[in-house]
Amino acid sequence: MSIEDRAEAVAKNVEGKVQEAVGEVTGDPMDKAEGQAKQEQAEAMHAKEDLKDKAKEIVDKA
Repeated sequence: MSIEDRAEAVAKNVEGKVQEAVGEVTGDPMDKAEGQAKQEQAEAMHAKEDLKDKAKEIVDKA
């Protein structure tokens, strides 16, 4: 697990939430969609880190 990668994913998620909210308030569908995409990217980053953690756990048990 990389703390830096996890922190980057959290930052990307927050950035996406803010951008989505701004798009909602301003009525800009592009901002809203980009914010949602950033949140999905953050989810993928977290999933990647989870897989790396699981693989390391399996290797350590072997």
